[in-house]
Amino acid sequence: MSDFINNFWSVYVAAITLIGILGCLLLLIVVARKKVVSSGDNTTGHVWDGDLRELNNPMPKWWMGLFVITVVFGLAYLAAYPGLGAFNGKLDWSQTGAYEKEMAKAKADLEPLYAKFTSMPTEEMAKDPQAMAVGERLFMNNCAQCHGSDARGSKSFPNLADGDWLHGGTPDKIKETITNGRIGIMPPMAAAVGTAEDVRNVANYVLSLSGSPHDAVKASLGKSKFVACAACHGMDGKGNQAMGAPNLTDDVWLHGWGEQAIMNIVNNGKHNEMPAQKEKLTEAQIAVLASYVWSLSNTQTQK
Repeated sequence: MSDFINNFWSVYVAAITLIGILGCLLLLIVVARKKVVSSGDNTTGHVWDGDLRELNNPMPKWWMGLFVITVVFGLAYLAAYPGLGAFNGKLDWSQTGAYEKEMAKAKADLEPLYAKFTSMPTEEMAKDPQAMAVGERLFMNNCAQCHGSDARGSKSFPNLADGDWLHGGTPDKIKETITNGRIGIMPPMAAAVGTAEDVRNVANYVLSLSGSPHDAVKASLGKSKFVACAACHGMDGKGNQAMGAPNLTDDVWLHGWGEQAIMNIVNNGKHNEMPAQKEKLTEAQIAVLASYVWSLSNTQTQK
């Protein structure tokens, strides 16, 4: 592991790069000076296909000059830009730095556009076509990869258009989620529930809470064991938004539906994470994006 944190690989890459460039230049010099003894007809004596002869003409000077120019350009480029191991180049250019400059310029250019939205409440912004168009673009660029272009999510990625919220669906809560991200952890609960059969019974009891198909006998046996889950989900199974504990009574199954899916989560636990966007988006962008997300499940309010 130490090979990846010491200076060896930096020196190795720099040495291989310089040796390769200088080797090409040396090869050019050697070839240019080498004289091939030719016959009286200025050929090398090599014959192909019966009558195809190789002439002994020197390489054109323009070709030699162009080759030298490429070598000089390569050395100048490596002196100015990264390419020699850990050496950053005299211009101190980096992909990260260039990206950050471009993003800063883009944000500055867009600031006047967002300025008109900063003082608007979420409900009013959700009625503004321009704000919603901007919000949709922000969503497509930053959220659709997980939640889908229609915001209806998929397995393990919440549906943002159905009104079911793990941490709350108020404008402030949505802004908080986008800004700081969320980490959802359910520890393995099999040991707390009891035996493997107890886990199966609890799974059927959870299914019964939402009126889903289940084994009524197993569900009745699992009710008393559900107390191990009640600390987060509540004795009534309606969850706790302060903890991000899902409501088990609404027939919304984020990580899969059915006895086996619930047993897997009880046995193995679950870890979900939404990354924070505060380093990528400005406060004004987050406000517009939050309004767009809020509007997806509050379409009636906008009318």
